[in-house]
Amino acid sequence: MMKKAIISAVVIFLVSCGGEKNDTYFTPEKAIRYFKMIEEICNRDDGELWGENLYGPLMFVDRSTRRIVANEPDKNGLLREKEGIYTGSYPRELIINNIAVDFGGKLFALSPLPGTEDEYRIKTRAIHSLFHRFQQAGGVYPVTYNTNHLDEKDARIWVKLELKALRKALFTEGPEQQQAVRDALIFRGARRELYRKFVGEENKFESYEGLATFTYTLLSTGSPEENRTRLIEYLDRIYSFQSYSRSYGFVLGALYANLLHQGGFDMKSIRTDTSNLGSLVRELYEINLPEICRDVAGSLALNYEIDLIYREEEKRVADIRERIHSQVSVFTEKPVVFLELESPYFDFEPEDIHFLDTLGTIYNSIRVSDNWGKLSVDKGGCLVSNNLRNIRITARGLKERKTHYYGDGWHLILNSGWDLVEMNDNYTVRRVMP
Repeated sequence: MMKKAIISAVVIFLVSCGGEKNDTYFTPEKAIRYFKMIEEICNRDDGELWGENLYGPLMFVDRSTRRIVANEPDKNGLLREKEGIYTGSYPRELIINNIAVDFGGKLFALSPLPGTEDEYRIKTRAIHSLFHRFQQAGGVYPVTYNTNHLDEKDARIWVKLELKALRKALFTEGPEQQQAVRDALIFRGARRELYRKFVGEENKFESYEGLATFTYTLLSTGSPEENRTRLIEYLDRIYSFQSYSRSYGFVLGALYANLLHQGGFDMKSIRTDTSNLGSLVRELYEINLPEICRDVAGSLALNYEIDLIYREEEKRVADIRERIHSQVSVFTEKPVVFLELESPYFDFEPEDIHFLDTLGTIYNSIRVSDNWGKLSVDKGGCLVSNNLRNIRITARGLKERKTHYYGDGWHLILNSGWDLVEMNDNYTVRRVMP
């Protein structure tokens, strides 16, 4: 779908960059330096980790201007050579995220530039997208997963216990590490016994994004100590999030992948779209688990600050109730716009997500592309249902300009064959009847 969207959008953005004003920190000189730096990082590994050097076609995109800075030309001449780099404009209808995209007939790794210069984030975002390019070239495409169950209180408690045990495993060796890994797997097993139907969804999330996090952290750090420090920083950041449904897999998958790599596992044998990384760790470390993990998980939890975790979750529940009281009317009182989701792709910051129990999840800001077009929410938020089947945004201040629609803090661009129609004082997006 991404490929088709880019092809259809080509006529919109074929523009020359010869006269553009360069008002970004990412000057041509810095771009060349970063491309060289990233290539050197990949060359140091040179395929040892995954069997292939990850460096290849790479484009950085500025989210505010949509300016492309690439290390190679595309095949169709959409990018123009300038000062040793290749520049162009990324279609406004498409999502900017750490993904691989078919652009101008070539598969590029797409890496969003941070708002301000941060060498580590620039390097890691690039390697993140290069890994996804490696995956896609091997037939593993971006995955859609529903892990909203991880915003339920019981699931979050087990995830926090699992993270605490994995954190301990990072700082220990021998029998003590073995015990910490076993504890983490028991907490993991207890959660999955409660939410059996979501096991496959968790595996997809952890494999696709967790392996990417593991890869960029490992390759971008200079020592095991620095690698561990960066993993802990990320763990602590995710741990504090109000919602885990769209974030936990990045770090949990990375932590299990790190244990595999540390134990001498051949990472090239992993099927990066379906693997159960926890099971691979259990086999590698020869860990025996109880038949029913919940039978022993409760007593083990006493060793991992379970009382503190309960207090943290009680405060979260109180925050949710307050947010429901203060915010939810924006998305439930007429007029609102309903958008049904068919095959969505999301771009958001995980810390901007707020779970509202059965009502859904508020995303403070988000970019969504689907068959109907692209929605951009910059402020005011939107409400996404827990089953990921629909989005609500306020219709206050609704304005129309051909296929572009604007409201308080959002704008919507519809593809050909779609229209925004009024129904019972609300609005919905529908296919145009032939």
